[in-house]
Amino acid sequence: MKRASAPPRLGPPGALRRPGTIAAIAWLVAVILGAALAPLVAPAGPITADTDRLLLPPGPGGLLGTDWLGRDLLQRLLWGSRWTLATAAAALLVAVGLGLPVGLTAGAAGGRIEAVLMSIVEALLAFPGLLLAMAVVAILGPGLVSVALAVGLAASPAYAHVARAAAADVRTQAYVEVAESLGGSRLHILLRHILPNAAGSLLAFGASQLGWVLLNGAALHFLGLGAPLGTPDWGAMIAEGRLYLEDALWVSGFPGLALTATVLAANVLADRIRDALAPR
Repeated sequence: MKRASAPPRLGPPGALRRPGTIAAIAWLVAVILGAALAPLVAPAGPITADTDRLLLPPGPGGLLGTDWLGRDLLQRLLWGSRWTLATAAAALLVAVGLGLPVGLTAGAAGGRIEAVLMSIVEALLAFPGLLLAMAVVAILGPGLVSVALAVGLAASPAYAHVARAAAADVRTQAYVEVAESLGGSRLHILLRHILPNAAGSLLAFGASQLGWVLLNGAALHFLGLGAPLGTPDWGAMIAEGRLYLEDALWVSGFPGLALTATVLAANVLADRIRDALAPR
């Protein structure tokens, strides 16, 4: 009989030690450190303007140049990472907090409960994620909290779907059937057997959603639905620099590169986590 406590044999050894994975982890660590140390590295703050340094290109006057108000882009990127990462982290917590219990309950209970819950999830999945997030922001009003809630709500149906599939797969295992025959309650079986054995796939998919919430959170800020005017969120910075694309590409270019690299690094790390946790 398969024991619930016996850990599965995991997938390709060294999946997290590949050069691309190391580069992705290094970039994410650098971004997190930049966000944490922004007050120390850039004590002047992100809104200090200097009319003598308008639209300076990258160079001695500023490592990444300045914008149309003379604000240092490197400093704004460091401070902006705090807004961008905080919004993404909050959105991911909302997605997991809503999607995980719904999906696990549906997968563990089966029957009519599963049918009702998954009907709701499927209805939400019918809407494009960004469109659903925009609708939520329209109801709640613009703001950073609204963006985090909207993006998290839009991401939660996909997480619920994956959680339901993982729970349903574990529910068919012999040790779950034995636990049921011994009189174990649904809650006990869910917490003692289903959740621990589905944790690998749930963790991997949660990591993959980090890139999604980063990108869609930035998209809402780009559209002017999130950060207040002047807030150095990366999406808002890209939007603010659109008027200067021909003469000062770096104003939008560097925030765009930072966002692209962060989303790519999050997706690479998620793929490697999935590979590492995949049973052999």
